[in-house]
Amino acid sequence: MNSLTRPGRLWRGRPDDAPWVRPAFLGLLLVTAALYLWNLSAGGYANSFYSAAVQAGSESWKAFFFGSLDAANAITVDKPPAALWPMALSVRLFGLGSWQILLPEVLMGVATVGVLYASVRRRFGAGAGLVAGVVLALTPVAALMFRFNNPDALLALLMTVAVYCVLRALELDKGAARWLVWAGVALGFAFLTKTLQAFLILPVLALVYVVCAPGGIGRRFGRLGLGGLAMLVSAGWWVALVELWPASSRPYVGGSQNNSFLELTFGYNGLGRLNGDEVGSVGGGGARGGGTGMELPAGLELPGRGGRGGGGGWGETGLGRMFNEQVGGQISWLLPAALLLLVAGLVVTWRASRTDTARAAFLVWGGSLLLTTGVFSFMAGIFHEYYTVAVAPYLAALIGMGAAVLWEERTRFLASAALAASVAVTAVWAWVLLGRNPDWLPWLRWAVLVAGCAAALGLLVAARLGRAARRIGLTAAGLGLAAALAGPFAYTLATLADGHQGSIVTAGPAGGMRGGPGITRMIFGEGPGGPGMGQFPGGGQDGQDGQGGQGGRGGQDGRGGQGGRGGQGAGRGGQGAGQFPGGAGQPPAAGQAPAAPGESVRRGTPGGLLDGAKVGAAARAKLLADADAYTWAAAAVGAQNAASYQLATEKPVMAIGGFNGSDPSPTLAQFKRYVAEGRIHYFVGSVGGMVGGPGGGGSSEISSWVESTFEKTTVDGTPFYDLTSAKQAARK
Repeated sequence: MNSLTRPGRLWRGRPDDAPWVRPAFLGLLLVTAALYLWNLSAGGYANSFYSAAVQAGSESWKAFFFGSLDAANAITVDKPPAALWPMALSVRLFGLGSWQILLPEVLMGVATVGVLYASVRRRFGAGAGLVAGVVLALTPVAALMFRFNNPDALLALLMTVAVYCVLRALELDKGAARWLVWAGVALGFAFLTKTLQAFLILPVLALVYVVCAPGGIGRRFGRLGLGGLAMLVSAGWWVALVELWPASSRPYVGGSQNNSFLELTFGYNGLGRLNGDEVGSVGGGGARGGGTGMELPAGLELPGRGGRGGGGGWGETGLGRMFNEQVGGQISWLLPAALLLLVAGLVVTWRASRTDTARAAFLVWGGSLLLTTGVFSFMAGIFHEYYTVAVAPYLAALIGMGAAVLWEERTRFLASAALAASVAVTAVWAWVLLGRNPDWLPWLRWAVLVAGCAAALGLLVAARLGRAARRIGLTAAGLGLAAALAGPFAYTLATLADGHQGSIVTAGPAGGMRGGPGITRMIFGEGPGGPGMGQFPGGGQDGQDGQGGQGGRGGQDGRGGQGGRGGQGAGRGGQGAGQFPGGAGQPPAAGQAPAAPGESVRRGTPGGLLDGAKVGAAARAKLLADADAYTWAAAAVGAQNAASYQLATEKPVMAIGGFNGSDPSPTLAQFKRYVAEGRIHYFVGSVGGMVGGPGGGGSSEISSWVESTFEKTTVDGTPFYDLTSAKQAARK
């Protein structure tokens, strides 16, 4: 082995490994990377909200540090900035573009697969690690989010690293503190990625370590304290700097109502997510005291807080949420099997010693899965389907570990029966999930069902025949794994084939299980043939040319929606449904890759407040004229609107009111001062006259003042107001 060159050692791996182990692992990483890189630029700038912040951070180190939406540092995104930093560095090095923004996300996905493999392999073998890695890579929501620029990709990686480090600490007496410190660092930076979601599994990690780690109880608590201190320092340095920084010289903290990151953390991004009382949320608790606080046209009512099942505008809450029509196809393909294998793994290891690392691994991964899915299932605030990528590593680890443990015990009937039951229930559940989209690959659901049931029967037969039936068992196991992965693999390929843009995106084939929950369905359509945005100006029924219909399944790309008839997408049609600022069903914003012939770009939800606006050539040229003479080339209500113009021009554009136009930044008095000082050139108005957002922001006051004070010109169908015009001077 010592005679091998460095590349040879890299390919061969450890001396005690079977020859196939390292090549198989490297192959897993290479195939994952190839899958996730395929068609990567189809989504353009993906979520322009974060892409604008990335562009700003690539231009200004101050914007980089704070996570500002624009290089002039008017307001930040509504999250801490750690997830933006890798993308901003990439853009700073290689320039602004889709690949430069999304490539770091792909690398995070590949790294997550690698860390998960390493963690599972240490105790359960290379085969278990490979199974876990394949399951994670082929989970549809993982394939979506590891190619998208939301914070969830980095969060999933850091949470997986934290679990890996805790499991390493559980193996040791001496040296455990070092691994707990690294776990704390990972959790601290996970907090700087998506605040309190990083701490969802903290009780599980701490409890399992205290109970199962070697050494005395005092030493265990002491080491845990060191990990907690590392977590506090890793997360707290940035929070302390932001809170101590004079508010007059830093950007407004987006998503907060009083310019405080702590208020954002424990309010909008904290308890508000659990109880639904989120000031400024579209579809959640809305303004203080309840209600959405959103300015809507007369006649349109939105579900109030709580709603059916307690989920308000974000779908029903309860144990079934992870399996419903909106979430099921994203994550739940192997969730029933993972739960069965968790129970089986704990039963097999139940009589082991207190410090048994196999049982501890089941407790850590299983507890993380149960706690995270439990919170997601019952949270009444903002909930999106793509959040479930957080549980994908936990689920995948349980599949790999549980299958390995039961395979070792397969000569015992109960173990083989549990393994067979896992395969069978997975096949049946895949049959149900695929049946929710009956027009898409109708043969696949029956092939999965037949193959899965045959594999389950083969596993039972092999167990009855004893050790002589190893070949039958291997064949059945391979068939069962193929059947279990066929459904998610097909959904993953469909996800990779499409570009995804907007604020709310989902995995899977276009038109299949696409309807968004609650508010999204209420506003943007119920389903095929249902009402679109007929209550909105210019709205109409599904599929009517020249009127904005809802797209197939919840307004998504497909029949009668974006990319279909009745919108400003790829097909015929006129005005689009709506209007939210910017209109619904518009083509990708400037700078975003348009759909090629025969290819769709799926946008999360229509509308300027959520998905940005179309920026034409004339509007871009107008904003670029003398742009360097102003602090902000323009201002627009809502971060997505502002982001579209900023990405089209690469000049700072002020996002009035933050993401939803609901943040009190700037106030009317501040905005008037900026205008008087000549710092803002244009105000970009709303196409449909719907201005302002939910909550307590002053965007409506600003819009009204601009409209009554400055002359309007129309550029590419959008109202523009020159804030340096003579009309203002005449009114002074």
